[in-house]
Amino acid sequence: MDTARSSQISYVLRTVEERDIRFVRLWFTDVLGFLKSFAIMPAELDGAFERGMGFDGSAIEGFARVAESDMVAIPDPSTFQILPTPDGDVREARMFCDIALPDGTPFAGDPRLVLRRQLERAQRMGFTCYVHPEIEFFLFEGPNSPIALDRGGYFDMTPLDTAQDFRRTAIQRLEAMGISVEYSHHEVAPSQHEIDLRYADALTMADNIMTYRLVVKEVAQERGVHATFMPKPLEGEWGSGMHTHLSLFEGDRNAFFAADDAAHLSPVGRSFIAGVLKHARECAAITNQWVNSYKRLMPGFEAPVRASWSRSSRSALVRVPTAKPDKAASARIEVRSPDPACNPYLAFAVILSAGLAGIERGYTLPDEVVEDVDRISAEELDARGIEPLPSDLAEALSEMRRSELVAETLGEHVFEEFLANKRLEWESYRTFVSPFEIDRYLPML
Repeated sequence: MDTARSSQISYVLRTVEERDIRFVRLWFTDVLGFLKSFAIMPAELDGAFERGMGFDGSAIEGFARVAESDMVAIPDPSTFQILPTPDGDVREARMFCDIALPDGTPFAGDPRLVLRRQLERAQRMGFTCYVHPEIEFFLFEGPNSPIALDRGGYFDMTPLDTAQDFRRTAIQRLEAMGISVEYSHHEVAPSQHEIDLRYADALTMADNIMTYRLVVKEVAQERGVHATFMPKPLEGEWGSGMHTHLSLFEGDRNAFFAADDAAHLSPVGRSFIAGVLKHARECAAITNQWVNSYKRLMPGFEAPVRASWSRSSRSALVRVPTAKPDKAASARIEVRSPDPACNPYLAFAVILSAGLAGIERGYTLPDEVVEDVDRISAEELDARGIEPLPSDLAEALSEMRRSELVAETLGEHVFEEFLANKRLEWESYRTFVSPFEIDRYLPML
């Protein structure tokens, strides 16, 4: 056991005893990005750190068939956090787990492992990856109908009500768990909100997003409302995105920054963006994994529909925020396609993989699209070689199925399990007779 892990385990055991923690929740994520959990008693912690805790993986989406169901959850002591409770009586804690087979072999279907592999690849190239997501969501009256709680718009200051009280409480809850929040505000659509997390390394941030989604839903439930990360719940309104700011560092130096470039982009930054653009179509099924995701990626709502980059236009797939020469550390790119309902481990993995491929293979960054992409004709965009993103899940899955990059990034197990699940989702959607069809066609046909 390495010294760092040993020290972290000692801290966990000491804290559990000193704070009288009664239950330790072990968290992990299935292939689709749903959080799974089971609790153990403090007396089991020593064995959990040494051998892991066994569970039946056959019931977890994308994990294992019944005949090969035994799995082991190995808690990561670096993720230990005490769980605050509404009444302040803190008696529970949580840790994220890495999943292994009974013989200790890392389980190929673990999304955390998928992301770890890409981070190790980046490390071999000399890079550390940092991520800062802007996570949007809606608050509705209940889970069965999208009834908004307000008619506010972007940055609107509304009276002290359920929504403002909600955001304040959610932020306090996140901060109490060691998850730093940068800022929060009302978003463009009615009852739409955004709470942004301060940047962290990509694996920590993926863990934080899983915690964030749970905390937001729990705080909403406590207030008798429903929080949803559904990408497009309201017709004719902005959808919810998870604009992902990403940078690579070589030690303390931002590898994306160059003072003498017009966009302040280094050759590494340019090639990274080129990789993200070149592989955008084949990665879309991961960054936008639901049927509903593609109803957000439509013209007119500042959501990307083409694989372009820009310093100013928010209709671009990749935006490059202005970086000042005296603030080189803040240089970054913003990938605007992911939505908050994705599996963050897999989404970060494919974005990073595409960018690293651009660096390794020396991809050339195409010309910047300064204009609003939505105002340029499809014919002109095609002539300029600016590819459209998939228009629905079926097209995205077709692109993913042919992708060597995504297959290598996810590994065979996750690649096949993800595709199989999403094919079933598309077939279910394709054969569903919607209220739209009944209302429009039944009277006249």
